Amino acid sequence: MSSLTTLARPYARAAFEVARESGALAEWAAGLEAAAVAVSEPTMAAYLGSPQEEPGATVDMVLEALGRPGSEPFERFLVAMAEHERLPLLPRVVELFGELRQEAEQRLEVRVVSAAPLVGDQAERMKAALTRRFERDVSLDASVDPSLIGGAVIYAGDEVIDGSVLGRLRRLAGSLA
Repeated sequence: MSSLTTLARPYARAAFEVARESGALAEWAAGLEAAAVAVSEPTMAAYLGSPQEEPGATVDMVLEALGRPGSEPFERFLVAMAEHERLPLLPRVVELFGELRQEAEQRLEVRVVSAAPLVGDQAERMKAALTRRFERDVSLDASVDPSLIGGAVIYAGDEVIDGSVLGRLRRLAGSLA
C-alpha cells in the first residue's frame, strides 16, 4: 500500500491546494469520493485497465457516472490523472485528501474500541480528554469488542493507545518471553 500512497500523495496535495484556494473543500471531497466510487465499479475499473483513446473521454465517462458535471478545475484534475493513468488511485487520493482536510480544519476522527459499551458521560469525558491531548476538535466513533476483556483501544490517526486488559496481557507475555 505504501507505493499506492507514494503515487497518490502528489495528486491529493494538488487537489487539496486547489480546493482550499477556491474555498471548496467540501465540494472537492464529495466529488473525489463520488469519482472514487465510480472508478472502483468493476466495469469502469476494467475499462481503466485497458488501452484508452483519449483521457478526456475517460473523464467524461467518470463524470457521466457521477450524474453531474464537476467544476472546471475538478475536471482538469481528473484529466491530469487520466493522462497519467492514475484514475485507479482515486480511492487512496480520497483518503489522503481527507487527512489533509482534517489537519487543516483542526479535526481528528478517533475510533474507540472498548470491552463494554461506554455509559453515561464516559464518551464525552473521553472526547474532552482527547481534544486536550491532540489539540483538535475530536469526533468519536465508539464500538465494542468483548475480547479486550477490559479497558479500551484508541485509534487516533497514526497513533494507537492500547489501554485494554488484553493489550496489557500481551505486553506482559512479551516481556516474560
